[in-house]
Amino acid sequence: MDSSHPEAKSHEPVLLEEVLSLLDIKPGQVIVDATLGSGGHAREILKHLGPQGRLIGIDQDPEALKRTQENLRDFPQIEFIAGNFSKLDQVLITLNIHGIHAVILDVGLSTEQLEEARRGFSFLKEGPLDMRMDPGSGLTARDLVNDLSQKELEKLFRTYGEERWAKRIAGTICTHRGSKPIETTADLVQLIKKAVPRPFHFGARHPATRVFQALRIRVNQELESLQGALPKAFEALFPGGRLVVISFHSLEDRIVKEAFRAWAREGKAQLLTRKPIRPSEAETQRNPRSRSARLRAIEKK
Repeated sequence: MDSSHPEAKSHEPVLLEEVLSLLDIKPGQVIVDATLGSGGHAREILKHLGPQGRLIGIDQDPEALKRTQENLRDFPQIEFIAGNFSKLDQVLITLNIHGIHAVILDVGLSTEQLEEARRGFSFLKEGPLDMRMDPGSGLTARDLVNDLSQKELEKLFRTYGEERWAKRIAGTICTHRGSKPIETTADLVQLIKKAVPRPFHFGARHPATRVFQALRIRVNQELESLQGALPKAFEALFPGGRLVVISFHSLEDRIVKEAFRAWAREGKAQLLTRKPIRPSEAETQRNPRSRSARLRAIEKK
């Protein structure tokens, strides 16, 4: 699963050494961290950029942005932008930036988002079924589980969660909500456990993992945002510029892989990673959040 794994406790940025190597940062460059989060990657990038460099940090979560502004207050080279990375082109126009040297996208959840029960991301913490990365945006997970038809829920869980028991879970949800709305993460977990055969409750993966993934992806339009952001990031790069992406599940990784390979076939770019780079065993032991991370990188010609 992605970074919403229950063991996510560490604030350590995922695949940090590999990211820094692939970004190939030079002092004075202009770089975009389009998923700023807690600023773990950004802090190290800033150290490499030097005082003449410029880092544009974008995040759609206002709480993350506020927290990271405080954490990185000693670095005047960073500019903080509230918004979704799919609007990268507009951000650069607003800042009067006509080219950048590198972009990093780390499209997983942050530890802080998971640990805050009221955000509704974690199946291990009881809270409202929200899951919005931008709390000011539209639909919540509660809206989806209470309003979508059984067929729509089944398709959602199967498509975005690759959930084996999608039909049973959707049926159980719809039966229950006929008498009482589903309000909390705990309500939903209880229904998932009721639907999933008991022998499948005890594997390495929590039985609610895939359903929570599916709902979060849909609530935040994550795949659409990634598809929209990649060409904008690539277009903004100077020749020789690099785009580095960390994804956390196969749906995201497939989008990145196909985009990168298409640009390479067209002669527009060179693949820097033939296969995704995965965390070492030492990193996954130190930081379980990194376990499902996949890193791909490309250099623009």
